[in-house]
Amino acid sequence: MARLPQKYAPLVFGVIQAAITTAVATAIATHQLTEFGLLFLEQWALAWLIAWLTMLPVVILLAPLLQRAVIALTVPRSTEARPTG
Repeated sequence: MARLPQKYAPLVFGVIQAAITTAVATAIATHQLTEFGLLFLEQWALAWLIAWLTMLPVVILLAPLLQRAVIALTVPRSTEARPTG
């Protein structure tokens, strides 16, 4: 199996994360509108594709901002307060 260079890891993560998140969210929303069956699968597949194509650029573009926010809101392990007692 061909593998991508490590520098593409954030992009690969974004693609996979967006796919899983939108798959779960659209399955829940679609199930509220229709019973499980062939119609559900057809409607879910279309809804998932639209949601994934919409969210993928958002996830990829916002990832660096979110990473900086996480770094700003957390501290390295060496400076964490140690539990007392």
